Amino acid sequence: MNTRVVLCLTLAVLLYGGNAITISFKNNCQFTVWPATLNGGSSPALSTTGFELTSGASRSVDVPSPWSGRFWARTGCSGGAGNFHCDTADCGSGQVECNGKGGATPATLAEITVAPNGGQDFYDVSNVDGFNLPISMAAQGGTGDCKESSCKANINAACLNDLKVTGSDGSVIACKSACVAFNKPEYCCSGEYNDPNKCKPSTYSQFFSTQCPQAYSYAYDDLKGTFTCNGGPNYAITFCP
Repeated sequence: MNTRVVLCLTLAVLLYGGNAITISFKNNCQFTVWPATLNGGSSPALSTTGFELTSGASRSVDVPSPWSGRFWARTGCSGGAGNFHCDTADCGSGQVECNGKGGATPATLAEITVAPNGGQDFYDVSNVDGFNLPISMAAQGGTGDCKESSCKANINAACLNDLKVTGSDGSVIACKSACVAFNKPEYCCSGEYNDPNKCKPSTYSQFFSTQCPQAYSYAYDDLKGTFTCNGGPNYAITFCP
């Protein structure tokens, strides 16, 4: 093997731990969703950044360690290559693959930081960017707490009037967070409120917290929103659990 190739492979192992976990996706919704993946920071892009998942279907994706990023599901998608678009959580790429673009708000997120060498993973389900459909994220194996993180309630059905996003037929298809709806520092934990001692729960974040007690309801909801697991487990993400 070429010396340069060997060196590149060696560096890859050192950087990404030489191990991989598997994240499986299951669509329990009564409709098709289009899951999307986005790597964070210096983490590499995964083998897919977006795909179609019909009702009842499953798919798995390998994730290197260490790795950090997020997953979400788009809904109401249509159009062909160059004209692909979605009613909620659209990534704006014009294709099924998001190609490094994040999802439009509001969107329910599943986020994870995979540790190297079977260390401590951190994961959560977040409504900080709002909600478009229920999600759960569960460790499969591992050691430690390894509890399921989820937002299983249909928040769209209970969404407050000033947070509602409606579709062409007038039905509620997503629910904005206060930060997305009003873009104020006290809701977004930005500017002078970029401090957990200053950015406190609001009436709006408490609404999300009541609906989904295990999910992040605002940016500094770490105490109840963050979950951990050790030992390099795989993970299962379910839409409409």
